[in-house]
Amino acid sequence: MAGGLTLENAMYRHLLIATDGSELAAKAVTQGLALAKAVGARVSAVTVTEPLPSLVTGEAAVALPLQDYEQAAAANASRVLAGVGAAAKASGVPCELVHVKDKFPADGIVETAAEKGADLIVMASHGRRGLSKLLLGSQASKVVTLSTVAVLVCR
Repeated sequence: MAGGLTLENAMYRHLLIATDGSELAAKAVTQGLALAKAVGARVSAVTVTEPLPSLVTGEAAVALPLQDYEQAAAANASRVLAGVGAAAKASGVPCELVHVKDKFPADGIVETAAEKGADLIVMASHGRRGLSKLLLGSQASKVVTLSTVAVLVCR
């Protein structure tokens, strides 16, 4: 195809897989790694830790010292990313592990995709609708809105 889309330039070369460690996100990790293996792409896996003030306010913020929160968040991120790293190794897919601190998930995911030069973001969606989507938001829809690269949303 002269001047058109060819198999070589249609392939993804670097996938960013976003995970929060949930069971649903694990399905997106599995699908993202399978896609990366099929097309010979490398992977960056990211988990994002929100800033403490966005999670708790008032007296609860005083009861949970910042250092304790940061240690717990780092331990959780290490656990989440270790699982992705093990799955990537078992799949034979090169994978860089990234923990983004003090960002809202959608912002951290989109910024990491840009920094790492990813050409596809793979993530899960909880599929919230109606009032729960309005109140809780949808990180997947925010990523789709903010991203300049393709986003594969897994359910």
